[in-house]
Amino acid sequence: MTVTLSPDYQPSEGEPFMNEYQLEYFRQKLLRWRTELLRESQETLQSLQQETLQEPDVADRASLETDRTFELRTRARARKLIAKINAALQRVEDGTYGYCEETHEPIGLKRLEARPIATLSLEAQERHERMERTHRGSLE
Repeated sequence: MTVTLSPDYQPSEGEPFMNEYQLEYFRQKLLRWRTELLRESQETLQSLQQETLQEPDVADRASLETDRTFELRTRARARKLIAKINAALQRVEDGTYGYCEETHEPIGLKRLEARPIATLSLEAQERHERMERTHRGSLE
């Protein structure tokens, strides 16, 4: 069954959590985000292919190399983000999207709006970060 959303649809607390409209809303949001990241990646790739490191000036060449390193680091982050988006899209398909992978409780619409790839509820994320800080502190 295909769900058609009105252009002004916004998920609300007053409707059942992760109903077909909310799932479709977040599926479209994730797809748009992935498309944008892929477009930016393609532009970066084209830019890197057009640039040449044959600059006669050492400072210009160093600056270009720094820019290239930054772009490649940004691309690596985008690749990881695209993988997380793909995983979120898979959760939409299998019906687990929007639920905490630790507690299986709803993550919450506001958190999903801000971070559509979230896999943990705010409480579980905070607990996870506290454990990380405690663990990191004991290693120092």
